[in-house]
Amino acid sequence: MVFSLKIKLPKKILRRYPAYELYLYGEGSYAEENRNLVLTGIPVLFLPGNAGSYKQVRSLGSIALRKAEDLDFKHHFDVFSVNFNEELVALYGGSLQRQTRFVHECIKVILKLYKGQGSAPSSVAIVGHSMGGLVARALLTLKNFKAELINVLVTQATPHIAPVMPLDQYLTDFYTAVNHHWNLKAQDRANLTTLSVAGGFRDYQVRSGLALLPRSSRQDSALSVVSSEVPRVWASTDHLSIVWCKELILATVRAFFDLIDENTKQITQDPQKRMLVLEHHFLKHPAKFFEEKPEPFAELAGALIWILIETSKWSYTAHNESDGKYFTFPLSNHRKSYSHVHCQNSMLDTNSWVYGCTDGSSPMCLHGVDLSWKAELLPTVKTVTLKLQDYPSLTHLVLHVPAVNSNKFTVDCEFFDEVSRTVELPVTHLFSFGLSSSKIVLNSTGLIHNVQLQHFGQIYQAFTLNVESHCQSLKERKPSVYRLHIPWSHEDSLTLSQVPSTTEIPAKLHVARPENDTAVPVLNIYSSPDCQYEVTIRTSFLQVLGQVIRFHGGTLPVYIISNILLAYGRQLKSLISTGHCSDFVLALTKASRPYKVEPLVNFLKFLLGLNWFKGLWDALSLPEADVVPLSKQNVWFPFVSLILFMFGSGIAYWGGVLSDSSIKLLSSLWVALTRFSGSPADDKLITRRRLCVAAFMIFLGWTTCGALAIVITYFHYIFKVIKLHSSLRTELSVLNMHSERTSENSHKETGKSCGLADGVSEAAEPPARNAAADRTADSLKMHVTILNLLTWIVLLSCPSLIYWLKNLRYHIKLDPDPCRTVSFILVTVVGIIMNANVTKIKSSKLLKIAVYVPLPLSVAVVAFAPMHLYRVSHFVIIPLSLHALCCIV
Repeated sequence: MVFSLKIKLPKKILRRYPAYELYLYGEGSYAEENRNLVLTGIPVLFLPGNAGSYKQVRSLGSIALRKAEDLDFKHHFDVFSVNFNEELVALYGGSLQRQTRFVHECIKVILKLYKGQGSAPSSVAIVGHSMGGLVARALLTLKNFKAELINVLVTQATPHIAPVMPLDQYLTDFYTAVNHHWNLKAQDRANLTTLSVAGGFRDYQVRSGLALLPRSSRQDSALSVVSSEVPRVWASTDHLSIVWCKELILATVRAFFDLIDENTKQITQDPQKRMLVLEHHFLKHPAKFFEEKPEPFAELAGALIWILIETSKWSYTAHNESDGKYFTFPLSNHRKSYSHVHCQNSMLDTNSWVYGCTDGSSPMCLHGVDLSWKAELLPTVKTVTLKLQDYPSLTHLVLHVPAVNSNKFTVDCEFFDEVSRTVELPVTHLFSFGLSSSKIVLNSTGLIHNVQLQHFGQIYQAFTLNVESHCQSLKERKPSVYRLHIPWSHEDSLTLSQVPSTTEIPAKLHVARPENDTAVPVLNIYSSPDCQYEVTIRTSFLQVLGQVIRFHGGTLPVYIISNILLAYGRQLKSLISTGHCSDFVLALTKASRPYKVEPLVNFLKFLLGLNWFKGLWDALSLPEADVVPLSKQNVWFPFVSLILFMFGSGIAYWGGVLSDSSIKLLSSLWVALTRFSGSPADDKLITRRRLCVAAFMIFLGWTTCGALAIVITYFHYIFKVIKLHSSLRTELSVLNMHSERTSENSHKETGKSCGLADGVSEAAEPPARNAAADRTADSLKMHVTILNLLTWIVLLSCPSLIYWLKNLRYHIKLDPDPCRTVSFILVTVVGIIMNANVTKIKSSKLLKIAVYVPLPLSVAVVAFAPMHLYRVSHFVIIPLSLHALCCIV
């Protein structure tokens, strides 16, 4: 039986936060025993993320309960979860402060449940998924929050550095406040140990580069790691499955149990121990149970068989061994020829197996240094690589092979020189498009090889590594393990492959190499002896584009709107030059030129890299620019921006085709369902009825939700355009029918009176189109372009509308509302534009000014809005407001 017990909150908290709830997770007998909330465990609080449910705690709570049952409930955790009403906090930041304050109240309520009990907890461990992790970090920014209330924070796929889609100012301000506090007030979190786990390349919602803690926060109490490097996980997870990934939850629960202090029966107050535990389970697992202070020396059983091994390469297979054995390797002879020793063991138990002896008088030693803590767990083996120079006092290396019953495993050791096992492989150029490749052949005579990938350090670089293995004999071999090691961040990835085989490994980065770092990524090949490995690397153009979209996909609306503004400016120019408005698709095709935007943006980027210009810019209180100054780390940025511009142009083009086709289809349906009532009357632009509609929409947006007024006005505009298009279609159809009848009559008259002048017969034939139809067609083309602009404004404002609809039973008015001011202006402007025709614009005195506005605005959108998408609405309102003035003046 699984249940979530709702915790009764004080009435004051319920009145302040009516949409939020607190639950305790339970199963079986544990659930029955704790219905009265007599709790004796260790509190853990789970915070769901964007649109997340409190029920997502089930994986964590269930595995923690199973682990406690295995320990006969010597220790156990009480797992709580918060119901945030599945709010879209990643897209609407107005409720983030409210969630943070509610979590603070929940922590105080949870700790009160333990009052009066022995070893009552004084702090709570928090596990936060997605935006829940950011809310947990924001607790420290509250004025009345006591930092000692939380001691461990584990975040899963949380975008710590910046929001994925900065759709409103509340979201960006919240991020700024949290990161600023964490960077400048480190003393407030001296008692807090933080672990951030990113999902890897399968997480398409939050890229792992955003999930790493900010650099200034990476101190002794903070650790950031990608799930592909976590021992016993070794896999990437998508944004949701990171919550219930069994291997990752097991690692988290094991770490929590190792954090328990046996004296207090609560999570230890020692930050150093907490970090050691997290590194043990999430960074480098030595295939041993955690020990805070492991004994440096171990007793070796002298009664077992001791075998001296003097060769540099050695392999042993154990199967049905009745007695244990010690294999001892003298180091004195090997120090002269080799720099390292590498051993691997396919028996993945937790016993010690590698020792070092300091007594050189005999190969048999009773006291040895336990080197098993230097080992590392891989998917099929546990390995240890020791640099002989680091252990000058060791005289012998000892390997322990225990007695086994029917369990077969192998132990391998070799002494090698690191230089001979390290080769350099230069990566192919970014613009080789996969047509060229670099290749290297490794004749494996050992157990490990290191392939350094030279000139690989940029996030836009993406390659495909093909590792092809060939073996001389057909005997059974252990699988090979390939690890792509990134030295400047914990984002390694491991691949397991059978031998012989051909394995394809993607090579790309979550974090670019720091400017002052000279390290290079390394492909570690844990190979099989007597096999040949052929490593080929080539640029993957599709993965390069994937990296561009992964890092900058959220800025695509900016480039789309920039292209639409260029097309809009082209249409205004055609009104002046030809007297007619060109079609949106045709205008976009002619106006969408990167050289109109990119040089100006790059010039601004260059100027912002100059200290004097940046100081002048800040002194004038100009808005923050979103372009990055030129540096060695972003030399490819102009090409990236060009690619995004081309993507934006393509999306704008097909969006225009789709909108035009949709309007034609809907107008045909409207004509079929209604009667033709003639062309729309050219009445006054502003009437009492229209003023009342505009006033009502403004009142609606001001008292409820600004996005609601924007959406209603948008669909009203679409309805007006459909009616206008249907009337044009009907009018043209009538004119064509009249033209055909006139033509037939003229042919009949021609047969009767052949002597009439040609000019007379032509004058009797009415034209297929008249001036009114041409004006209506021009107005329609302009309306379609404005609708394309408004479509993106509506899409960017929809999250706040959805949030308002979900919370309508609690609050009629959205507070705070990021679209309130925008809706006030947009409703007024669009109300004028939708009722105007192109004739009034052509005769306006402001048209010659309005034609020059779209181009600088298309540049400004690219320069100032990529990291602040809410600014897009402000830039679009400017040309629309000028357009409305052209309809009046």
